[in-house]
Amino acid sequence: MADARQRAQEFCDRFGLRLPILQAPMAGACPPELAVAVAEAGGMGGAGVLQFAPLRIAEWVEQFRAGSSGALQLNIWIPEPPVADPDERERRVSEAREFLGRFGTPDDAPGPPPPAFDAQCEAMLAARPTVISSIMGVFEPDFVRRLHEQGIAWFACATTLDDALTAQEAGADAIVAQGMEAGGHRGSFDQEAAERTDVGLFALLPRFADHLQVPIIAAGGIADGRGVAAALALGASAVQVGTALLRCPETGTSKEWAASLDGLAPEATVATRAYSGRLARAAPTPYVRAWTEPGAPRPAPFPDQLRLVGQLRRGEPDGMDEVNHWAGQSAALATEEPAGEVVARMWRDASGLLA
Repeated sequence: MADARQRAQEFCDRFGLRLPILQAPMAGACPPELAVAVAEAGGMGGAGVLQFAPLRIAEWVEQFRAGSSGALQLNIWIPEPPVADPDERERRVSEAREFLGRFGTPDDAPGPPPPAFDAQCEAMLAARPTVISSIMGVFEPDFVRRLHEQGIAWFACATTLDDALTAQEAGADAIVAQGMEAGGHRGSFDQEAAERTDVGLFALLPRFADHLQVPIIAAGGIADGRGVAAALALGASAVQVGTALLRCPETGTSKEWAASLDGLAPEATVATRAYSGRLARAAPTPYVRAWTEPGAPRPAPFPDQLRLVGQLRRGEPDGMDEVNHWAGQSAALATEEPAGEVVARMWRDASGLLA
């Protein structure tokens, strides 16, 4: 286990950490208080800025830095490629809209437009975090050059070796190996192939370790010291945890969402496109299960499904989840302890196993 500990120590030294644990940058569940708690415990805090306007990115980072001088990761989705078949897309949007009618009456207003990706990237550069990370693709070469010129590292999420090698060749400083156990959205570069490329983390890690030259960060199903130790033994240099922190007081998870995680068995979680149109792992709420019933349509593509769900929530929902109930397969291990205590205990227990 000496090699595992050495890899972890080298990673910590490089990125200014005391323990090799990163908070997953969970869009919609990443208040500054959570990132501060993890960073102050010696790990890396994080924010998913997908839905943040540039000013909100600056404000969030300012709030984080008011509480911690520790390491920070900002994460964003790579934009969707152009629509291949507009007519097919419109048909699916119409079917999804009709199906959603069983969950209430939507607000007809389309809602605010999403933030501009280029402006978000400029705001992240201006904030100068430790890491800017990507999911569902890779950054353009010019942006990679600019972030490296500013001393900012790029972590790229990947779910297959081909995607990981693409990111490494594009200049990624580390690869986040996302196993199928992970809660929230899948990081597949080809979203239409996401269901066909679901691989468990502990099959993914040795494959990545045998072929990659950059450090690997393990993500998916890790919520205690046993998972940390196993991931490091299989070739990771660090781990990234999300579901393990969802019930912590700093996260501010809603009562309904937190209750859906309590004691949730790994096999009970559901891979679904019901919230956004992109594949993600969630708790089996009545809303999520409805999309698996006989005769139910496919959810609309992203971002149409996301927009339709937003309109319903702003209208008069009836039986609709108020928030997305993301849940990884480690949900039953999540506790209501403070986040700093959770990550500190994880590393303490892992260290004992790696001794």
